[in-house]
Amino acid sequence: MINEKVKELVAEQLGVAKDTISDDANIIEDLGADSLDVIEMLMTLEEEFGVTIPDDKINQIKTIKQIIELIEECQK
Repeated sequence: MINEKVKELVAEQLGVAKDTISDDANIIEDLGADSLDVIEMLMTLEEEFGVTIPDDKINQIKTIKQIIELIEECQK
């Protein structure tokens, strides 16, 4: 469930087709995001899932899978 919602939000934010986003997709290299896109995307995800992503984790996020894992971790 989180997986699909994350991909949906990322697709909307970056203007890419949701079905082209794989779990291993690199947000910057594969999906064409820049650092501002990443920050905006994470803010949207925080709102959507009611979590706060620690600042020290933000720079570690490279792939869709890492976003999903981080959201799951923050929800615990």
